[in-house]
Amino acid sequence: MKRMSRLFSVMLLVALGAGNVLAQSYPNKPVRLVLTMLGGSMDISARMIAQKLTETWKQPVLVENRPGAGGNIGASVVARSEPDGYTFLISTTGIAISPSIYRKLPFDPMKDLVPVSQIYSLVFAMVVNPNVPVKTVAELVALAKLQPGRLNYGSTGAGGTPHLATELFKSLTGTDIAQVPYKALPQMEIALITNEVQVIFTGLQGAQPMVKSGKMRALAVTGETRSPLMPDVPTMVEAGVQGYELPNWIGLFAPAGTSPAIVAKMHAELVRILAMPEIKERIINMGNKVVGSTPEEFAASYKADVAKFARIIKDARIPLQD
Repeated sequence: MKRMSRLFSVMLLVALGAGNVLAQSYPNKPVRLVLTMLGGSMDISARMIAQKLTETWKQPVLVENRPGAGGNIGASVVARSEPDGYTFLISTTGIAISPSIYRKLPFDPMKDLVPVSQIYSLVFAMVVNPNVPVKTVAELVALAKLQPGRLNYGSTGAGGTPHLATELFKSLTGTDIAQVPYKALPQMEIALITNEVQVIFTGLQGAQPMVKSGKMRALAVTGETRSPLMPDVPTMVEAGVQGYELPNWIGLFAPAGTSPAIVAKMHAELVRILAMPEIKERIINMGNKVVGSTPEEFAASYKADVAKFARIIKDARIPLQD
């Protein structure tokens, strides 16, 4: 028994040593960052990170946009990739939503990917068309209850963050507001401006200039604290919606089976880059909050977010999507 224990210890040390040697020589060829979206703060941030990694590693770090199917196309590409440390995924919270919204997935989001770090969290603004006669969340709730089903809200489709953000609001406030889905965020925002819909949840970066120009009116933000982009706008909790907590982030993942030493090296480089003043300032100015969590912290929060979104989807009785 002791001999087997010693043998196991030796094998473990050899494996760890091999992993460390691999990490020291890594990378020796181009690294690929697969994104689940086109454009937006995720694309901008990913390209800034890729540039800094390229400068440090002296190897090209390439950004590849693979949008579609709620982020599942890009995620499945990475999930099926070799776990050699040369392919990573940068995804939205869509990856935590997918297990509860899709009937069938080509990969297992919990088993086929390894969390590396939550890069940053996003804050959404709840905005209304300026013709809607409300200036606070409480007034919107009162109006919605006075006219159940008469107000419309925009979404980017079933299971999208704007959809679930509004359904969570409806659940916590007991209001009846009808969904009108759009293909993408710009169309949803235009629909609000033209009063085709009366309320939406959207990113601060896009909402801020519209609010300043008077084309939208901001009622609340979804973060735990007020945003420096809209310091006069209360959080949802401050506005009276107790228990409102919406996970919304951009995270870095690796294929399952990737060497822990490589994961640790990528995480260390990411944290170093996120601490750079010019990178941090750019991310904050887009309405986001820099996080840079450890792989262990991100794994725990990711698991919790999957469970939270499952509850939101179940409570809203959102049917499974094909």
